[in-house]
Amino acid sequence: MAETAPDINGGSVFEATKANAAAAFDSVTNGPVAQNVKEHTAKASSELSNLAASRKTPETRAATGQPLTHYHSFFNELLSWNNPRASAIALVSTVLAILAFRYVDVARHGLRLAWMTLGITVTSEAIGKFLFNKGIATQLRPRRYYTVSRATIDSLVGDAHELINFVVIEAQRILFVESIPASIATAILAFLSYHLTKIVPYWGLAIIGTVIAFVAPLIYVSNKEIIDEQLKNASEAIDAQTAQVRNVAQKQVHQVAEAGKHYAGDYSHKVQELIRGRSSSPKLVVKPKQPEFPSPPTEEPTKVPEIHVPDVPDEPIGGVKKEDSESLL
Repeated sequence: MAETAPDINGGSVFEATKANAAAAFDSVTNGPVAQNVKEHTAKASSELSNLAASRKTPETRAATGQPLTHYHSFFNELLSWNNPRASAIALVSTVLAILAFRYVDVARHGLRLAWMTLGITVTSEAIGKFLFNKGIATQLRPRRYYTVSRATIDSLVGDAHELINFVVIEAQRILFVESIPASIATAILAFLSYHLTKIVPYWGLAIIGTVIAFVAPLIYVSNKEIIDEQLKNASEAIDAQTAQVRNVAQKQVHQVAEAGKHYAGDYSHKVQELIRGRSSSPKLVVKPKQPEFPSPPTEEPTKVPEIHVPDVPDEPIGGVKKEDSESLL
């Protein structure tokens, strides 16, 4: 009886400890914190599924009429924060990947992992054959080696092809100013990046660009009404100034055009007169020779003095008297 009491007490303590541990585990796994974690995990999984399902060719087309790639829909869905958990996971994963490639020597650690793995497998195979006549690595060998199916390769090649086309199409849309705000923003970012390369390393620029690409749409989505109102006011002011400048320019152009027409008309008339004068040369007219007349006297004529003639008696003609001649007449 004396020995059973400690056993009973020990058994009761063990059972109590076991029950407390089970209760603590249940409170941890089924408590509010665990439920919250499960809910967020389920939502994140659902949003990731929605993000993967958004990879569809959009209905909108480029300015040239070409269809866009399904990565246009994917990145639009990702950066619009319609699935906030999926977008946050993508942002954190991208930043961590950049930091890992910057501070972790991937090639060196890969080679280290390779020789350590091969050393373990070779050693276990040799020890197994020496002790048990069967290698341990041989026992772990699959019945059929794993292969990559043709469908998987085609899917990877198709995704790579779509991603390359996405980059090429977007670069051309920005270059040929399909969207003025997008081209202006890209030009400003390129200008700032050019000057930041003098003081910031490339991995730092990659992190800055990633954060801006994810955070800028989030700021716009969170303050869409205010930003749209400010953009509308700015657009109206720009349109008013543009219309005023256009009116002034049109007036100036009209005045210059009128002056040009006037001067052109004058010069055209003068040129036509000049051409007509050269084409119609006057004929040589021979005037008849005028008869030569003596030049009129320039001095007044002198008065001839009168001469007194004495009276002479009429003489008979042929022996006939004057009276006879008068009678004959």
